[in-house]
Amino acid sequence: MIFMDLNVGAVFLAAVATMVLGFLWYSPLLFARPWMKLMGYAPDDKTKLDEMRKEAAKLYGISFVTSLISAIVLARILRLTISHTVLHGMRTGIGVWLGFVTTVQLTDKLFSNRPLQLYLINSGYQLLCYIAMGAILAAWPGN
Repeated sequence: MIFMDLNVGAVFLAAVATMVLGFLWYSPLLFARPWMKLMGYAPDDKTKLDEMRKEAAKLYGISFVTSLISAIVLARILRLTISHTVLHGMRTGIGVWLGFVTTVQLTDKLFSNRPLQLYLINSGYQLLCYIAMGAILAAWPGN
């Protein structure tokens, strides 16, 4: 399905991919414990974890909408470019991340005095997302 010259399936898949990557990135397999500590949460505090779980559905819903918006904008940027290869999509994703995402996150880190490790975890996740979205959106037939 095409909407605003964009393939809705590709945009949806790119947004879903960011969610899947987030579940893995912030899981106990990778960065859950260090991220929680850096955010000031006690990883073993069952009460706090239960509170976080109660709000999780709402937060994941909002996060998915923001992922859709990011995928739409990245798809529009890719549409304006000449090449539509996976590598080009990945490079464009890195460029968008470098020019907009990580710069905003770094400014937030500097002025909120958050730890560098927290910035690296969060920004690393965003880099991975933009690479994946760029690859998916560029590779999708018809884009």
